[in-house]
Amino acid sequence: MDISKQFIDNPIRVWLAILLLGLGGIFALLNIGSLEDPAFTIKTAVVVTQYPGASAQQVEEEVTLPLENALQQLPYLDSVSSISSNGLSQITVNIASRYHSNELPQIWDELRRRVGDASRFFPPGVAAPFVNDDFGDVFGFFFAISGDNFSNPELVQYAEQLRRELVLVPGVGKVAIGGAIPQQIDIDVSLTKMAVRGITPAQLSAALSRLNVVSSAGEIKSGSESIRLHPTGEFENIDELSDLLISPVGDTATTRLRDIATLSRELSESPSSIYHANGRPAVTMGVSYIPGVNVIDVGRALEAKLQQMSAEKPAGIQINTFYDQAAEVAHSVNGFITNFLMALAIVVGVLLIFMGVRSGIIIALSLALNVLGTLLIMYLWGIELQRISLGALIIALSMLVDNAIVIVEGVLIARQQGSSRTSAINFVIRRSAFPLLGATVIAILAFAPIGLSQDSTGEYCKSLFQVLLISLMLSWFSALNITPVLIKWWLFKTSSTATPAAEASPYDGGFYRLYQRTLNALLQQKTVTLAVMAALLALAIWGFGGVRQNFFPSSNTPIFFVDLWLPYGTDIKATEQMASDIEKSITGQQGVVSTVTTVGQGSMRFILTYNGQRQYSNYAQIMVRMDDQRNIAALSRRVDDYIARQYPQVNASTKRVMFGPSGGSAIEVRIKGPDPDRMRLIASEVGDILAQDPATDSVRNDWQNRSKVIRPQFNPALGRELGVDKQEIDNALQMNFTGSRVGLYREGADLLPVVVRPPASERQDANHLNNVLVWSQSQQHYIPLSNVVSGFNLEWEDPLILRRDRSRVLTVMTDPSPLSSDTSGDILSRVRPQIDQLPLPHGYSIEWGGDAENSSEAQQGVFTTLPLGYLVMFVITVLMFSSVKNAVAIWLTVPLALIGVTPGFLLTGIPFGFMALIGLLSLSGMLIRNGIVLVEEIEQQKQDKTQHDAILYAATSRLRPILLTAFTTVLGLAPLLRDVFFQSMAVVIMFGLGFATILTLLVLPVIYACFHRAEKATST
Repeated sequence: MDISKQFIDNPIRVWLAILLLGLGGIFALLNIGSLEDPAFTIKTAVVVTQYPGASAQQVEEEVTLPLENALQQLPYLDSVSSISSNGLSQITVNIASRYHSNELPQIWDELRRRVGDASRFFPPGVAAPFVNDDFGDVFGFFFAISGDNFSNPELVQYAEQLRRELVLVPGVGKVAIGGAIPQQIDIDVSLTKMAVRGITPAQLSAALSRLNVVSSAGEIKSGSESIRLHPTGEFENIDELSDLLISPVGDTATTRLRDIATLSRELSESPSSIYHANGRPAVTMGVSYIPGVNVIDVGRALEAKLQQMSAEKPAGIQINTFYDQAAEVAHSVNGFITNFLMALAIVVGVLLIFMGVRSGIIIALSLALNVLGTLLIMYLWGIELQRISLGALIIALSMLVDNAIVIVEGVLIARQQGSSRTSAINFVIRRSAFPLLGATVIAILAFAPIGLSQDSTGEYCKSLFQVLLISLMLSWFSALNITPVLIKWWLFKTSSTATPAAEASPYDGGFYRLYQRTLNALLQQKTVTLAVMAALLALAIWGFGGVRQNFFPSSNTPIFFVDLWLPYGTDIKATEQMASDIEKSITGQQGVVSTVTTVGQGSMRFILTYNGQRQYSNYAQIMVRMDDQRNIAALSRRVDDYIARQYPQVNASTKRVMFGPSGGSAIEVRIKGPDPDRMRLIASEVGDILAQDPATDSVRNDWQNRSKVIRPQFNPALGRELGVDKQEIDNALQMNFTGSRVGLYREGADLLPVVVRPPASERQDANHLNNVLVWSQSQQHYIPLSNVVSGFNLEWEDPLILRRDRSRVLTVMTDPSPLSSDTSGDILSRVRPQIDQLPLPHGYSIEWGGDAENSSEAQQGVFTTLPLGYLVMFVITVLMFSSVKNAVAIWLTVPLALIGVTPGFLLTGIPFGFMALIGLLSLSGMLIRNGIVLVEEIEQQKQDKTQHDAILYAATSRLRPILLTAFTTVLGLAPLLRDVFFQSMAVVIMFGLGFATILTLLVLPVIYACFHRAEKATST
């Protein structure tokens, strides 16, 4: 080729290319961004709406339904799910995968407009909806602040001090604080004293509702000046607030608030979340990184800043880092670099042994330049070093040397046959350039489906395609332009003239002769050969049914979660106490580094694949960090046993950190239907089937158990007679048991709710509901609640109503037990037939979520583009040979690779997951790549030989390059067998390519001969 000639004839260009790739790659390696996992966009927003006092059904009908109807009009939606609970609506909006991250801001703006328009028609009492579109923020530096003698406000105050400093560190995006419990002003008012002094609840509320109101007093003109008016009367502290005058208008006696009430500053009794760390109350802090930065460098800067501020830390406060993404990235990258260097050493060692020292060094130098050049282009394109891109580099190693091996092998053979150095190089380049380009493009296109997939899994794995695209195209370029120059400089120094052809053929070795005899025998028995292959393929397909299935494996991060669910309606303080006891029992266990417990809802997202629960007062999660992930199983067993003995009422489950995008539980059964009673009945049957499987951890449903509700039976006739309506009954009950929020107390930048309630001595409990006092407007005094209520009924209600795409959905969930080796796919294969056979009433249906749905969506994302990618690959194959028969012959070898893949999984016991599917795609590219070069060689040899001799010679000439490629690939991928994420892909390629090599060298020539049986040899 002309470009190759320019490089061969001009050493300056070659040196410039070597320096550019070499030095540029080293610079990129030192400066390229690093991550633990590749980033993928979480296209989710949450709409939260408060509706105090409403039941779950009222929230569903009056808030959730109107919002869902408005949101369903958005054209960008993938799904809309909602949770309607007492006084709260939580709607989760998932955007379709085909929309890119740069389109999300506009989508969120339109979503807000839809929500705002729908909220105008809400009934009175509904708060303005809050749209959280930062749901996908990842706080990769996550730590807890605790101290035995520090209150929550004091911990929050110190956390605020840290936040002001940490947010200034270069590379830091956001700094969030979790576990801050709201404060409030409690006013314990004696109803007896109010009655004696003639103060009504309405008067007290009116006085308190105007606390510290900021209002304009105007300005006064004085000459040329304008002076602002600002009267006194604002309260500086609670003592001043206790002097508030609350006497009725015209009353001669002066009554101040302290005369009838006791004021105190307290924490909210019903916070949305509470955190503990290592068994002590804590607040947490999360730091997120700006996209594109080197996480390791920013992590070091954060550690330095915390160390610098340690002198200002109050004595007794402890900072415990639970998750440091920078350290995890450094560990992950170092581990992958170790694997990469091991693979590189294996590949180079194989080349040196089988290609000779000089040839091996040339190919190794080409490989090193390809890797460094790939790193340079990755740096320029903004592709970080992370789990997927580093794995792609390891996978590419063997494929990178294939082009160089073909060139070096071709030149060696041409020289042995008597060609001069220059003519040998030119001949090999001219004959190999186009076939190698086609084979390289096809190998790249084999990965195109994952690169073009629009779902989150495709986005997660996209860098696999990008890195292979860069590296393989660079390997083709260097094989044609740099490798020939290295051959010219190093391989043949003695003479550039032609040497007499050796008497013996270059393929006269014993191994070559054995191969030729074997291939000749197979060509003589084509029918038997193909029949055996067909039988082996059928056996492999049948055996594949016994291969274990999985989506993504558990991460090797030494963290696991203990999810705790108490009966619905459990007070958050009781949940906190229970979780604290369990956490303390875990903290003292051997191998536990630290624990963080979140009560009331899930933690802030500190790992991209972490999905926290919404707000539930009966929920807690203990996050446990171990010194070694291999100790997790034993500790999980002890924790499960302890909870089962000490807290039998708790539904507990343990989970590991998962690789890849996922959500919820591994196994989810969605039951759709209109009637909650029928849905619960079906859920009970489904739950029984799941619970009977020995490999399931715990079974629960997201509607949870029904909860109690006390319904006072209001008598409207008595109410009218005594001047009491339902609103006043509601106010009296709320004030007596929860406290009535009547205003806000301003303290600097803080606005503290003011809550009025009776003192503890006058407060009634559930056994004395009749004695609750209600203010009567007509009577102008308090009357017992029993005067207007005929009785109290204890009823059961659905506290939660969940919907998906505007239909009620009850989901039964479970996960594989961490003590079992079974995957979710293993469990599904056993329970799904039983559940699918359950008789369902008309209008009810069952859908499968969890890993089954995630895997299906991921495969759909791949297979959507797979036909197009394979069509382009087939067309390229046809165009290269101008022959459909040759293309079909090559492609027929692809499904036969399963003969090697199935035994690989059955022997190793490793589950077949999504990465194994990608491995199959790459394997098909490797097969077609080798097949193209072999068939091209046959076509070249047929110009001078009979078809039979051409097949034998071409196959023999490709024997060493194909075996070397296969050998370097199989051995080079061996380090990935230790990595739980890539091991299934490694099994596919190692075992599949091992058999695929036999296919290319033995079966493909037989298939080619069958397709060209009628052709006659031509001679020139």
